[in-house]
Amino acid sequence: MGLRHSTANALEGVLVVTSREDALAELTGPGGAFEIVTEPVFGRPLQVYASRMRSLRELVAQADAKGDDEFLVQGDRRLTYAQHNALVRRAAVTLLARGVEPGDRVALLCANTIDWVVMFWACSSMGAVCVPLNAWWKADELEFGLRDSGTKVLFCDEKRWVIVRDVIDRLTDLELVFVTGLEAPDGRAEPGAALFETEDPGRLPDVEVDEDDLLAILYTSGTTGRPKGATVTHRQAIANLANIFCVGIATAGRGSSAAEKTRSLRPTTLLVVPLFHVTGCLSTMTLNYAQGAKLVLMPPGRFDPDLAMATIERERVTSFGGVPTIMWRIVESPNFEQYDLSSVVRASYGGAPAAPELVARIHERFPAVRSTLTTAYGLTETASVATSNSGEDYRTHPGSVGRAVPTVELRVVDSEGTDVATGETGEIWMRGPTIMIRGYWNRPDATTEAITADGWFRSGDIGRLDADGYLSLVDRVKDMIIRAGENVYCVEIELVLFEHPDVVDAAVVGVAHKVLGEEVKAVVQMRAGSMVGGDEIRAWCSARLANFKVPQYVELRDEPLPRNPAGKILKNQLRGGETAFSASDDAVL
Repeated sequence: MGLRHSTANALEGVLVVTSREDALAELTGPGGAFEIVTEPVFGRPLQVYASRMRSLRELVAQADAKGDDEFLVQGDRRLTYAQHNALVRRAAVTLLARGVEPGDRVALLCANTIDWVVMFWACSSMGAVCVPLNAWWKADELEFGLRDSGTKVLFCDEKRWVIVRDVIDRLTDLELVFVTGLEAPDGRAEPGAALFETEDPGRLPDVEVDEDDLLAILYTSGTTGRPKGATVTHRQAIANLANIFCVGIATAGRGSSAAEKTRSLRPTTLLVVPLFHVTGCLSTMTLNYAQGAKLVLMPPGRFDPDLAMATIERERVTSFGGVPTIMWRIVESPNFEQYDLSSVVRASYGGAPAAPELVARIHERFPAVRSTLTTAYGLTETASVATSNSGEDYRTHPGSVGRAVPTVELRVVDSEGTDVATGETGEIWMRGPTIMIRGYWNRPDATTEAITADGWFRSGDIGRLDADGYLSLVDRVKDMIIRAGENVYCVEIELVLFEHPDVVDAAVVGVAHKVLGEEVKAVVQMRAGSMVGGDEIRAWCSARLANFKVPQYVELRDEPLPRNPAGKILKNQLRGGETAFSASDDAVL
């Protein structure tokens, strides 16, 4: 079946089996609903679902059957599946009429909004490549993303338009700009509403979209100081959905009381992570659309746990999740008891390690999720989920990110690319239809470095596999901090610090943070006689970097930073013992 038939209906049929392995074997074996076969993909044999959709266009057609069921809710605005799909068709037809062709890049630069979702599906249905830009980036970061992707159309909100409008004239590929909230053309942009003025044609544009065509370019931070555009094909997105549904059905067949409770409530998910992230886009928004569920978006702005809990209560949300930061903010809220959150039967998180204390608090606050609490591991380059750990497996392997999802092959290798022994550490390699098979946009050098000749993706993460195939994350090869689920690469910040005229040397490290997971710390050697202080250094970074990359801690030194004989800075000596407990959140959308 894959995603060929209604996934919502598939979830209703819970398998009666004794183990997850038995369930998966039945589902993915010959004749199974999710039968897996091996087929060549760009010349490499990969495990794929025998029966599958060939593009996300098919999901739009499938969603038409949901008609008057609610799909999107944000504040007072509510759209049914029929209303949403009508807007999708109108936008797609308008873009085609304005000269946008399959393969052209359309950048989305907005907070999490209903219009963002509509534009994603409009692009998907007409073969345009969606470029979800990080809404926290500053002007020079955004200019790079727009220029590197060769964006032809920019769709943004008023807040980001103020940031990016002064660089528009330097972008030779950019032809059309639409700004939500704009009432009249301003010379460089048109009102976003102009995309939806045409009548609903009642059917999707007649264009050919292949499963190996690009769906999106998602920018991920790189160790060279500039982001890399990870390409995502329709095949990757569909395989990710099928993997999640397959594992969900196998897990639901293990006697979950939450599954019974869910049947009495409309499946409803609260989205609390950015849509420009692979998790928010492919494993939350797209997943709910495929399932025929209701998706509730938080209002744009700083995350407010009270507003989130009030929304859960009002909309009878059954599922929510995000990075551990968000979970901490909710379970630690002093107002938690003021809200009826009994509808929640599923919770999940990823993006950063979760402390055992957090898991205990989630179980305490949301007893119904004990059998469904899920953590997962994946990257932008893996189109979201590569491994998952949930329910009983999570209780028996609490320190693990789980086992590989169906169709994903997993290895742990040494520096020579040879598999290490069970229980030993090495770099995590992955292969499958969800993996970035077409490489980084405009970066053949980075692609060759990241993907082997036979299709294995080198994650840059260090882990170990146990005898049962459970993966545990140990460290990161890449010099990266994970702050509230955001990847922060030290070298990018170091390059900005080096540009300051009073900075002689600099190193950036991560320090523990109870809520954010990690916080950014800069250790800086200043030139002799400099009167520049830590606040000035932070201001220097703030003017050039997104807020989540700006060092929370700045340690100034007169003496050289410690280095080994090869000249490498000894960062373990710089992390110190600082631990921040501030509940502040700079991630304002």
